[in-house]
Amino acid sequence: MFSKYTFESPAFFWLLLCIPAAIVWYLWRKNNQQASLKIGTTEGFKVTSDIISRLKPLLFGLQMLALASLIVALARPQNVDVSTQTKTTKGIDIAMAIDISGSMLAKDLKPNRLEALKRVAADFIKGRKSDRIGLVVYAGESFTKTPVTSDKTIVLSALNSLKFTQQLEGGTAIGMGLATAVNRLKDSKAKSKVIILLTDGTNNAGFIDPSIAAELALEYGIKVYTIGVGTNGTALSPVAIRSDGSLQYGNVQVEIDEKLLKQIAKTTEGRYFRATNNKKLKQIYAEIDKLEKTDVEEIKFTKYEEKYRFFALLAFGLTALVFLLKQTLFKSFI
Repeated sequence: MFSKYTFESPAFFWLLLCIPAAIVWYLWRKNNQQASLKIGTTEGFKVTSDIISRLKPLLFGLQMLALASLIVALARPQNVDVSTQTKTTKGIDIAMAIDISGSMLAKDLKPNRLEALKRVAADFIKGRKSDRIGLVVYAGESFTKTPVTSDKTIVLSALNSLKFTQQLEGGTAIGMGLATAVNRLKDSKAKSKVIILLTDGTNNAGFIDPSIAAELALEYGIKVYTIGVGTNGTALSPVAIRSDGSLQYGNVQVEIDEKLLKQIAKTTEGRYFRATNNKKLKQIYAEIDKLEKTDVEEIKFTKYEEKYRFFALLAFGLTALVFLLKQTLFKSFI
């Protein structure tokens, strides 16, 4: 909310030009009405200064002040308080399906693919203030990390906790991940439903065909944006787990089923993106953010508080004071 002082009819301020004109007329009239008497000496005369006669110009000053106050009142000064309220008219429900298989620990993105994704996705979530977001994770199997919710604190906390775990079945079940995300959104009443599916591999696990999952998404009016993560060529990736639980790394050929990801996006009228480095990944999420805009209606409330009464009363009071002074102190000089 903010307030400002304004005037409804500022054109009345042109009348203020009457005041300097009146002053000029008053001074000319005063000079031409004064009588003069020439004498050789003032000896023998008792000359006194009449303070009342000296204050006579005060009447004119009060009249000009009354006129200025009246003009300001006619201009209608107002104090305007403006407040705005936003209302979401078209909300978007978004399910983020994230691959957390072991290959997501590859170091072609810094510090690795999964951590790079978490940082970029966190900024994306924070920017979607009016939307509901949910998280689905998958490797050889899939599960819902958080349901679709407007509580961004819960979503960000769940995102931050994502990590590779050996407890999940190995492999990359893209079809399972997509189907779980569809299940999260199929009953949504939102005007727009979107899945952001991210993977760095090929569909080599699970019992749901990714094409069937894409058809389901289309049936429920869900648009899918697919992102393939990984550099071109080879990347330093986990190749084995040592006896102490640590990961052994080696250069591995990056294999992303771009044909499948493009097909999923095309089927659901979405788009496919390829993130080969941190900068590109950030640009992709920024582009999706622009593509999926939430319609927000801004309602503006304006409250006007009239301030002319003070100036009108001041003009009336000054006029009454001039009339009173003319009938009392200055009566003999008029």
